[in-house]
Amino acid sequence: MNQDQDIKKPYKILLTGATGYIGKRLLPVLVAQGHQIYCLVRDKNRFVVHENYTGFVEAVEADLHNPADLAKLPADFDVAYYLVHSMVSSTTDYYNMEQEAATNFVNFIDRTQCRQIIYLGAMSTLKNLSQHMKSRLNVQRVLSGSKAALTTLGAGIIVGSGSASFEIIRDIVEKLPVLIAPRWLNTKSQPISIRNAIKSLSGVMLNEKCFNQHFDIAGPEILTYKQMMEQYAEVRGYKRFILTIPVLTPHISAYWLSMVTSTPYNLAFTLVGSMSTEVISNDNRLFTMLGIEPINYKTAIKMAFDRIEQNLVLSSWRDAMVSSRKDNTIMNYFEVPTFGCYKDVKEIEIQLMADEVVENFMSIGGENGWYYADWLWRMRGFIDSMLGGVGLRRGRTNPNKIESGDALDFWRVIAFNQTTKRLLLFAEMKLPGEAWLEFMITEKDGKHVLRQTATFRPRGIWGRIYWYASLPFHLFIFKGMAGQVAGRKPQTK
Repeated sequence: MNQDQDIKKPYKILLTGATGYIGKRLLPVLVAQGHQIYCLVRDKNRFVVHENYTGFVEAVEADLHNPADLAKLPADFDVAYYLVHSMVSSTTDYYNMEQEAATNFVNFIDRTQCRQIIYLGAMSTLKNLSQHMKSRLNVQRVLSGSKAALTTLGAGIIVGSGSASFEIIRDIVEKLPVLIAPRWLNTKSQPISIRNAIKSLSGVMLNEKCFNQHFDIAGPEILTYKQMMEQYAEVRGYKRFILTIPVLTPHISAYWLSMVTSTPYNLAFTLVGSMSTEVISNDNRLFTMLGIEPINYKTAIKMAFDRIEQNLVLSSWRDAMVSSRKDNTIMNYFEVPTFGCYKDVKEIEIQLMADEVVENFMSIGGENGWYYADWLWRMRGFIDSMLGGVGLRRGRTNPNKIESGDALDFWRVIAFNQTTKRLLLFAEMKLPGEAWLEFMITEKDGKHVLRQTATFRPRGIWGRIYWYASLPFHLFIFKGMAGQVAGRKPQTK
């Protein structure tokens, strides 16, 4: 069979990590090529199948840590993408977690007709490996034991709107005119644009020349983190002064990174370990084989801002579920509890059209702010960051669109329904309990009313003390916020 013809025909694909940063970027490319994609997700409620994907995409629910879940999945697919990643886990045992997931995946794959596994892992040239990098290479070792051919792409920093590396550098450079930073800013790396990474992932699919091969993928330049920040500042037209000092320990560096950027401490600590290791490729075979033109760092930044300015950011690393909770499926928080809870309910007759009020609460958070006493919200976010939480700096992926599963500052969107006019948020800040914030439009005495409900389920005596200590602030903030949501005209952009 002619291989070029074979590659162009539609295939059935299993896509793991479909709700992750890379998975969300790869999916529309695979759909455009006409393939049938099974998107493996832990929670279907986090995965929205867009109308443009109808007939091409099916969500299948399974947990890779549960072999019984995998046994229920379809077996008639040709290729599988392995894009799952436990990097944001708060546990230090992610090495064993990733090994268990990969082992279960291989056992499942060997019972299917899958011909190829495509894995996005670590570069082959790494030395002095961090625990994170060791885990990436160990997953590659486990996947190589499958009967299906394994193709591994090793990448370092990926530059694109919403990527962790890009957003961290963006946070630092945009906010700090003078930067005194850890010495890992002098570590060399070879960043790759998200566009080159996605072309590589799609290009190796069922290409027999790539079977049982490892390819490093990287951009054309070797840069230190300091040089990347300087080039970012140049593209954005900023003057920045950067000084590196050698005295910051990994723990202090992680606290520094979590304070300056939107990176939670646990993730920051993992990243600091990786940032101390040079990530340089000496392998450009794949780009030559696939005819891919490498994109340099400055161009990748400009492309990222083209997406940001047009509100076309498809995915963000911030939307990964905070995994400090053992069971973090959205359905666990979909039903707001009533027993043993404290509630603050505000009902306000709306002065606008109902759809305008929906647009107001749909757009809340991020750069749009919380409509009332923003400085208090920022203070609460700062305290959360100090405690190792996510803080407010995660923002939101899109300023005026929202979907279930999205991160929204230190909240998670549990449900949004424009038809029923309801938004439900669950708190991912550090709390001695669990908190929900709900907006909805109801009818009362023949009039439209905004009902805003804050619910807190305390955990022990400290939870109760927290609620009563913050009650005066809640009464002040929530009343003002509800009034703004109900009465202000939506911003036109």
